[in-house]
Formats: sequence, structure tokens, C-alpha cells
Amino acid sequence: MKKRYDVVVIGSGLGGLVSAVILAKEGYSVCVLEKNNQYGGNLQTFVRDKTIFDTGIHYIGGLGEGQNLHQYFKYIGIMDGLNLKKMDEDGYDMISFENHEQEFPHAQGYDNFKKQLTQFFPEEREAIEKYCEAILRTCDRFPLYNLRLEGKYDSDILTINAKEFIDGLTENKILRAVFAGSNFLYAGLGDKSPFYVHALTVNTYMQSAWRCINGGSQITKQLIKELKKHGGVAFKYKEVIQLIVEENAVTNVRLKDDTTVSAQYFISNIEPKTTLKMAGDGNFRKAFVNRVSSLEGGVSAFSLYIVFKPKKFKYLNRNYYHFKNSDVVWTAQDYTEETWPKAFLASMNATKKEDGWAEGMTFIAYMKFSDVEAWKDTYNTIADEKERGESYEAFKKRKTDRFLEEIELKFPGIKECIKSVHTSTPLSYRDYIGGHNGNMYGYEKDSNNPMKTFIPSKTKLDNLYLTGQSINMHGVLGVTIGAVVTCSEILGREYLVNKINQNTD
Repeated sequence: MKKRYDVVVIGSGLGGLVSAVILAKEGYSVCVLEKNNQYGGNLQTFVRDKTIFDTGIHYIGGLGEGQNLHQYFKYIGIMDGLNLKKMDEDGYDMISFENHEQEFPHAQGYDNFKKQLTQFFPEEREAIEKYCEAILRTCDRFPLYNLRLEGKYDSDILTINAKEFIDGLTENKILRAVFAGSNFLYAGLGDKSPFYVHALTVNTYMQSAWRCINGGSQITKQLIKELKKHGGVAFKYKEVIQLIVEENAVTNVRLKDDTTVSAQYFISNIEPKTTLKMAGDGNFRKAFVNRVSSLEGGVSAFSLYIVFKPKKFKYLNRNYYHFKNSDVVWTAQDYTEETWPKAFLASMNATKKEDGWAEGMTFIAYMKFSDVEAWKDTYNTIADEKERGESYEAFKKRKTDRFLEEIELKFPGIKECIKSVHTSTPLSYRDYIGGHNGNMYGYEKDSNNPMKTFIPSKTKLDNLYLTGQSINMHGVLGVTIGAVVTCSEILGREYLVNKINQNTD
């Protein structure tokens, strides 16, 4: 590793790697520093019983020819290297309720979405039409979402509450719940979540929905390959512990092994609260530090990773968002020991095998960090392995048994098909992904105070920039666009957007 680069990127999550590739393509010497043993942040995968599981990316949208994420990935240079499986076009997501026998589809393509849902709600054709129109209209107001420089963006759109807007479309409570049924994708809260977050998130999957064959880490591999192709470098087990600041600029970063690396520009792809502390709170405006410090990280998750016995459980080319009942779609995060889990996401691994049988399945339920507060001072990663103790193992066992009871109700007979079960908690997400208290999607967006969670990519320090899911939007598309915004601060927005469009025409 050299002592000086044009750009040092701290953290190898999607935002950091996309930023690194863009700047390397533009001729900058780029170095990515990752503290863990695996690159990729939420793109990481792991193997249990010879079965691959995703940490955070269970499916991706907008990868059809000419669609927005396809265009971005094509420019970055990784689109052709991805191994994808298209999900069920007539129902990539199924919304279901324990108190209702039917399963309701979210279909790919707006005409198909309307067609499939109207079969269940023939009297609600107008509401379904209005819902689709509102999503498209909202998405059109965000220029970079559509690879445009200019758009009809106005701040009023940030204050529209998702639940209130959806409830205003129809009196049918089941249809309301179906519209909002995949709000697990942004940890939807009835009193806070803005409609623009809902629209930007679900639109990409309604365009097209895909699974990564053998996991999302292939995106990371393609990005690292592209980075190296353009002269960039990346290093694992390199934990940055301090940003050294002189005369309102970062001069270099200090690593845990006490070595330093200097650069002209620094991009932080780690938790913003941690970034400010590493650079020294006194180097930023007090009001900004106080605002970032007060931001609430969204809820975390408890996940079960199930390995099936061979040829015992059929492969399902769709996801399931399952709720106790249709009334808890916006309140599933608010649970007690007795009512947990109120909802869960079920998603399958896609493999190259086409025998119709599933190898593994992931189940995710909301979990508050307070549930694991007793073990908050323990840390455990492959790079730094430590035990959390018997009480933690007992906690996981209790939650696993309870979760499996709910899963069995939705998928009768599934328990008999299980070879092994593995778990992760908010502590796992905190230690491996680095989010504040293990949150899944960065800071909670609030329609009542939309600017509170706005964190600009450019900091007060002359050469320090931020990227990642806590900046702009979360998700593969949101974080990719966020990286473009970050790089625009260095390269110029007009130049970069024109370059992307020229490379994707």
C-alpha cells in the first residue's frame, strides 16, 4: 500500500465501491480501506452447510434493459458480469395476512401490476390506477433517479406521508395493506415514512425484479474487478480509527495498525456519526454535529437462515411479506415479547440449479436494538472473533423457536424440511455492516421534518465527502445514485451525468 493517493475511500460498502470505481474511471488513483475480512457491506454473503446466504440484498429492481439501475450499472461497467434470475412476473412479492386466506401479488410492469391486483379488487380499479400514477409522478420529480440533470423536484413532495396518502386512495382496508405490504423495504412507520420513499423504493421492483444467483457478493466482485482494471486498489483488515485534520482539510487517515495514508480527497462510506467522531466534532458546525447526533437509526432485524434437506422444499420464485393481520402493516415494529414477530419477510436463495428445489431460505423480522442491549458491549466478527456468552445463545434460541412457530403457520410442514438453522441479530448487523445500532436502512426519514435527516455529501471540511445509505436514499439504486451525487461534488454534476448518459445510449 502506497502512502499517498488521489482519493481514499473509507469502507467498502456499495456506496464506497461505486464512488471508487467512478473516480478511478476518471483517472484518479483510488484506495479503498475496509476493516472486515469481506468487502461489500450489505452486499456480503456467507456460507452455512454449503449454502450461500445474503446478508442484506435479497432482490434487486430496475435491471431490465434501459431501466435506471441497469443504466447506472452499465456505465460503472458491471452489468454484463452479473448472473441474475428474473422473479415471477405475475407476483415477485406476495402480501399475506394470517387472518386472510388469499395472497395478494405485486406484479412486474405497471400494466401487469394493475391487471393482477384488479382480479382481487375489481371494484377498486380506480384506486389501483391512482396508486400507480402517484408512484410514477413522484419518481419523475427526482432527476438523478431518471438520469436527468433537471426535473420537477419541489420540497413539498418530501412532506407527504405514505400511510396518509395510501389511506386516502381507498376505504378498502385490505387493499391499503396490500399497497403498503412491502414497506419492510424501508422499515415503514405510519406516523413518519414519506410517500416519496415508498414510491422510489417500490417503483424499481415494479419495473423489474431480480435475484442474484449465488448471492449479491457478485456485485462486489465485479466492482473490485472494475476498480482494479482502472488502477484502483482495495485492502481488507485496514480499520481507519482517525481522520487527521489540519487547516480545515483532512491530511491523512490513521489506521488501527498505526500506519497513515494521505490523499487529496477522502470519502467516508461509514456511519456519519462515527465519521464525525473520527475527524473530531470540533471541526464541524455545532448545530450540524448536534443534529447528526440526535438522528434516530431505523429499526434492526432478527434473521433466520434455513438450510433445507435435499429435495424437500420447493423453490419459490417470489418473496412473501406476511403479517399477523392487515392492521399491523404500519406498526409491526411496535411489539412486545408476547406479540413478536408481528410480520416477516421470506426470501429464497437463487442458485444455478434448475431442479425446482430450494437449498435455503431467509426469514427476517423486525427487532429493536434494545432487545439485545444486555450484550451491546460485545463485538464479534471474523476479523475479531469473540463470544457473547451463554445468555446470548439462550436468547437467540428462544427467538428462533418462537419465529419458527410463526413460519410453520404460514408454510405448513416446513419444519420437517429443515436441515439446519442459523441466526443473526441487531448485534450481527452492527458489527458486520457498521450501521448505528444495527439499523437496516440508515436514519429514519420523517415526513413531519424532512430536512432533519438530510446530510449533504460535501462536508464543511474542504476535502471530506460522505456516501452510503445514510446519505440520500438506501437500497442498491438509492446508494448507487448517492455515490453519483458524492462524485459529482468532485467531478461536477453536469459532466458526470452527461458521461453516464453517453456511456449508456
